[in-house]
Amino acid sequence: MVDNKQQIDINGCQILLDQEGYLIDPKDWTTAIAEALAEQEGRILDERHWAIITLVREFYERYEMAPAMRPLVKLVRQTLGEEQGQSIYLMKLFPESPARVVARLAGLPKPTNCL
Repeated sequence: MVDNKQQIDINGCQILLDQEGYLIDPKDWTTAIAEALAEQEGRILDERHWAIITLVREFYERYEMAPAMRPLVKLVRQTLGEEQGQSIYLMKLFPESPARVVARLAGLPKPTNCL
């Protein structure tokens, strides 16, 4: 059996990731982990990123799941406003797949219905 787990070193602690880079245990998450994961992807997080990461973590605490793209857009629109609640805005901040990228940076499982 092949073990596809990865790990990331944060302040001397080894944090386990699955084969797609998501935390094995969401309770391990810290802002330092988010910064390190973002750095691995060539991203620099600013207040716009953190606002959305925080929203997604709050959503997860309430519903025990990370939002897929449509619920993410709706959540951002309802909370941060019409301008930020656009899929184009989210794609600029989190290229490729905003729902997947935000969930990974927020230390959450991969959203369902995300390829």
